[in-house]
Amino acid sequence: MRGRGWEPWEPGRKLPLPGLPRVIAHRGASAAAPENTLAAFRLAAERGAAMVELDTRLARDGVPVVIHDSTLDRTTDGHGRVLASDSERIALLDAGAWFDPRFRGERVPTLEQALELLARLGLAVNVELKADAGEERRTGAEVARLVARAWPADGPPVLLSSFAEEALDAARRAVPELPRGLLRERAGPDWRVAMERLACTTLHLGRAHLDAATLRELRREAVPVLVYTVNDPQEARRLFDHGVRAVFSDVPEVIAPVAPPLPHAWS
Repeated sequence: MRGRGWEPWEPGRKLPLPGLPRVIAHRGASAAAPENTLAAFRLAAERGAAMVELDTRLARDGVPVVIHDSTLDRTTDGHGRVLASDSERIALLDAGAWFDPRFRGERVPTLEQALELLARLGLAVNVELKADAGEERRTGAEVARLVARAWPADGPPVLLSSFAEEALDAARRAVPELPRGLLRERAGPDWRVAMERLACTTLHLGRAHLDAATLRELRREAVPVLVYTVNDPQEARRLFDHGVRAVFSDVPEVIAPVAPPLPHAWS
């Protein structure tokens, strides 16, 4: 991906980030289908999304599976920590009925299965690295190697992100050419140091903690800011007016109509 407009951020240098849309489907079309499932990714594509975000963490056998929480309880009919279950057992769980009976039988995909579908659908992807305490470095390295192996070289953009800086650092060391995004609730006073140390391309921030002064500073420095999770069109329009590059949304088809077009060189 390096050399195609997805280099690490440098102060004041505006990156084109070709292939990065204005709106990213958060965990797929997660307002209409069970989050982080193949059904949610298919529905996102059907509703016009060009990119999805998903969460991945390691099962006990080291296989990355696509699930947000550290436990199975909320989004499956299983119980206990993800890290305490082998991927083959997790694959037998129902990950759809909790959301709606129509999705009964939907499974927790492995990251490899999810990437295969997304590549086939022509969707770009943001892979968020999740990890239990002490598993950050192993998760970052394992996921980066899998993405490098499984994602087509000529495919749409793929971006790794995480709240865990250790995971991002391990991913950088394992596969330095994969773009990375620093994920935080708020920028914090050390955002610049962290972005440069981890050679990140994008900065992902929570909508609840953004203020106009922070957005002005980041815009002056030409930081590609991605904001989560934005489901209100008026809020999305305001963020775009302040220079935000993209937003994550559970309802991408609702937000897309208010997104300004990208400059031709950025599309």
